[in-house]
Amino acid sequence: MNLTPIALHPQQVLYEQVAERLQALIHDRTLQPGDRLPSVRKLREQLSISTSTVLEAYRLLEDRGLILARPQSGYYVKATALSLPQEPTVTQPPRHACAIDISLAFQVMNAMRDRQLIQLGAAIPALDLMPLAKLNRLTGKILRDNPTLSHGYGSPLGCDVLQAELAKRMLDAGCSLSPEQLVITNGTNEAIYFALQALTQPGDTIAIESPTYFAMLEAMKALQLKALALPTHPRTGLSLEHLETALQQKQVQACLVVSNFSNPLGSCMDDVKKKSLVALLNYYDIPLIEDDVYGELYFGGTRPKAIKAFDTEQRVLYCSSVSKILSPGLRVGWCAGGRYHRRVSQMKSIVNQCTATPNQLTVAAFLAHGGCDRHLRHLRQAYHQQMNRMIQAVCDYFPPETCVTRPQGGHVLWLEMPAGFDALALYHAALSHNISIAPGIIFSPSGRYYQNCFRLNTALPWSPALDQAMATLGQLAKNQLP
Repeated sequence: MNLTPIALHPQQVLYEQVAERLQALIHDRTLQPGDRLPSVRKLREQLSISTSTVLEAYRLLEDRGLILARPQSGYYVKATALSLPQEPTVTQPPRHACAIDISLAFQVMNAMRDRQLIQLGAAIPALDLMPLAKLNRLTGKILRDNPTLSHGYGSPLGCDVLQAELAKRMLDAGCSLSPEQLVITNGTNEAIYFALQALTQPGDTIAIESPTYFAMLEAMKALQLKALALPTHPRTGLSLEHLETALQQKQVQACLVVSNFSNPLGSCMDDVKKKSLVALLNYYDIPLIEDDVYGELYFGGTRPKAIKAFDTEQRVLYCSSVSKILSPGLRVGWCAGGRYHRRVSQMKSIVNQCTATPNQLTVAAFLAHGGCDRHLRHLRQAYHQQMNRMIQAVCDYFPPETCVTRPQGGHVLWLEMPAGFDALALYHAALSHNISIAPGIIFSPSGRYYQNCFRLNTALPWSPALDQAMATLGQLAKNQLP
């Protein structure tokens, strides 16, 4: 097999392009299961690239579950490389605003909090993969060094040292912000709630992706807002065409999206689409709330930019936290409110005065003292491997009609079963086996759609117990089908 040299595309690093070319050869069956790939030296010479580039491309294909390395022999196409399930297509929610019904979501989430369950339902990070020992040491030092500061009221905007560290961190997402533009919150959900409060009145309609993370629906319900669910592609995100139609008809007062590796679909807009989205909202004078909590959990070579990076008129309210990358329990998030900064600040001051000072200082110290990037590299690699093993388990154990997403970051998978399948029934059957899943209807504003879909959490380290849980789920799913 001979390949021509490859040119670097400005939006993608070279080893990713090499991996994509080889992946296409596997999917086109030019490379068959069991075939040996070109040696590192041969591929280096054919493509006129470095040895490290070839090795990175092969590692990426390994992470995707397409090839395997055999000691002293080389790299081979995996036997299961061509048997992956199909992907879901673009969603088709009803094209009208609706009141939000989250009654079932409350019931499901309460059940999923049982620690005795294998938590495939709640999108919680794996604490075994978090830097808990270092965070605990930093917290102890902070409490010793600041015996009174830690117990007093802080600024509603947050600790200045944390604001400064986060402003530096956001440069990686393409955002140039001053520390004073950030409001520290108790996690992303609080940031989104304050952003919604700052923008809306009861009865307003918010344009959202569909399916949508149920915590967003909870916040919208609490503020008496309506939802306009828009078609969403599992890879590329929200349909701008349908959003523009809604804007032309003056149906919505704001837009709310998870920009990178959305929950539950795992979609990620490219830079061109993000820029087009900002231009569209600028034209119609509509604000956007961006949830970028998964942005650091990318599997490729570079962090995807935030929509905020293209915000030329300060119309984007950026929300994120460290809950998915460092510690969900510290409850440290932030909001860059742009032109709405003052309103967000007022909401924070009114609701809870400030976020706990020791928690803020712990996160600031971790970011400042180094090691965060090393931790994140390890975390991304672990999550990528676990997601690929989960997809492979779906292939091995679930009905052949099962469709599953292919996220390039984050730690959730969305499964779509044939029409007529009852994911809520699967949820109840799984609970009897001490397994939790998140049925698709809780991601629908009305609680009436995605009955044949469900979400799985891929953050848990793989184990025999987890493999058995997936085998059990697969059999329960098969039991429902003819």
